[in-house]
Amino acid sequence: MTKWIETTGRSEEDAISAALFQLGLERDDVSIQVIERAKSGFLGFGGNPAKVRVSYEAPDEEEQVRPVSQPEPQVREEAPAAQSAPQEEPAVSQEQNQVKPGDEVLIAQEEPAVQAEDDKAEQIRTFLTGLMEHLDVEAQPVITLTPEGHYKVVLQGQGLGAIIGRRGETLDAIQQLTNYSVNRGQSKRVRIHLDAENYRAKREESLQRLAVKVAGRVIKYRKNVTLEPMNAYERHVIHTALQEYPGVSTYSTGTEPNRRTVVVYDPDKK
Repeated sequence: MTKWIETTGRSEEDAISAALFQLGLERDDVSIQVIERAKSGFLGFGGNPAKVRVSYEAPDEEEQVRPVSQPEPQVREEAPAAQSAPQEEPAVSQEQNQVKPGDEVLIAQEEPAVQAEDDKAEQIRTFLTGLMEHLDVEAQPVITLTPEGHYKVVLQGQGLGAIIGRRGETLDAIQQLTNYSVNRGQSKRVRIHLDAENYRAKREESLQRLAVKVAGRVIKYRKNVTLEPMNAYERHVIHTALQEYPGVSTYSTGTEPNRRTVVVYDPDKK
């Protein structure tokens, strides 16, 4: 039986990658039809994403695939290193059960935040509301104050993929702009964390699953694996997920923005 799914992305390749990841198939296993080509807009806004239809052969009773918002990063295998390199950017120590291949990785629950209604919250709301109107995006900021004193902003609306961008790049840019606008000229800076459609948690969970999957591959084939470039936060997620994983170590290599995490076969790590 021939089935198909349609996906969108910043480019045709992004849309295809998203479909292949959702289906768990290789490119040779599917047929691809480009329905709409990507059109760029101003600073990534106002354009149209690429849209593709990916067809594949499936049995009558097909196992349901797990929907995800972003494709997992690609990996590159390397020859085993003579010695394990020291881990850079060490993860924050925390109590956790030892992770084994096949285990499901869960995200720790955060302490509840309270609604923020102070002057800083009003500055954040005013800036983001104006920016969303300028970008012609229907989204409203919901602002809460965390126990650490940080401002957590969740943009709520429909079809917010355009303000998330590829691997959250647009969302990161908006977060930086918001921090700059609110903290400009202030002696005491506040930290603003921006999210939309629960992207941050989904991305973190995806990276944790990837880390365990890659670690299993490293141990099985005794080959180091280098992940694709990630920002500092995403590399930290990988380091943390594998901190207690037996048989592997991690370190980072390269320079920004092409800095990568390497998962190393380490038989001496128990």
